[in-house]
Amino acid sequence: MKPQQPLRQIARTLRDHPSIRSKLDIAQSTATLGLTANSTGQPGDDCAVLPTQSGYDLFACEGFINAFVQADPWFAGWCGVMVNISDILSMGGRPKAVTNAIWAPNAEQAQPVLAGMKAASHAYGVPIVGGHTNLHTDELQLSVSILGHARRVISSFAAEPGDVLICAMDLRGSYREPFDNWNAALTSPPQTLRATMEILPKLAEAGHLRAGKDISQGGIVGTALMLAEASGVAIDIQVDALPRPKDVDLDRWLRSFPSFGFLLSARAAQADAICAAFDEQGVSAAVCGDITNGSTVQLVGREGTALFWDYARTPYLNLSAKEAFHA
Repeated sequence: MKPQQPLRQIARTLRDHPSIRSKLDIAQSTATLGLTANSTGQPGDDCAVLPTQSGYDLFACEGFINAFVQADPWFAGWCGVMVNISDILSMGGRPKAVTNAIWAPNAEQAQPVLAGMKAASHAYGVPIVGGHTNLHTDELQLSVSILGHARRVISSFAAEPGDVLICAMDLRGSYREPFDNWNAALTSPPQTLRATMEILPKLAEAGHLRAGKDISQGGIVGTALMLAEASGVAIDIQVDALPRPKDVDLDRWLRSFPSFGFLLSARAAQADAICAAFDEQGVSAAVCGDITNGSTVQLVGREGTALFWDYARTPYLNLSAKEAFHA
């Protein structure tokens, strides 16, 4: 592991990283579609939230970077199921079924993608119930959708000043090189994967959590920014308190996409119970920051504080609407 860079340099590098800046594309689409946080489904959460008589149906979709699908097609198929499940879990839900859309030049090239999806479906116990197939295109492309249900929702819009930030991350894995994908799923047996799927729904139903998000392609810092902007708050991340493998550089870890990782907002009095629920299943969890008034996400360490982003000056998803949660 190389010597750690100064926090200000890390923050500056992360601001310019493609995995962080790619999320800016979302604002272009929502503006064209005329969507706001007050629209049906509450855009800005990890899933569309659709009220029912028994709780909330949750619907999500993921599209995958073509270079990733082409470089590691089997794992891309696995991730198609895995990351959609994480979106459902992050909202306090339980996944019900998955569909896919795959484009490939021929059946032979599509096979490893579909095999990866099938393996993940069996491991997690979430069925694939259909999809779309086109075997006459120029290159491999993949999109996967999921349906789930929650009795009580964990929202991106509900963090409040005075809350603590908790990071929960499964560290039992390694990078799937050359990408910043931390893979703790393929090293875990199905019974372990299925047990961890119950942690967040149970915490949500017990009322322990205020808000939260799945750590996505933007990593810890990008996810913290999306959570802060949606809730209309500021977040200070205590970088030395983050669960992190010993041999991983901080700058890479802050932008990494884990197979099982979440940022959660809760009252300080609930923090011990939340962390214990993850620890019981072998998942590392710790209080790693504070929710405050403002519009910034900052990195805080022994050398001081470094500004990562101010969404009041530079909107990120541009779906900040705390009033939507209270409407």
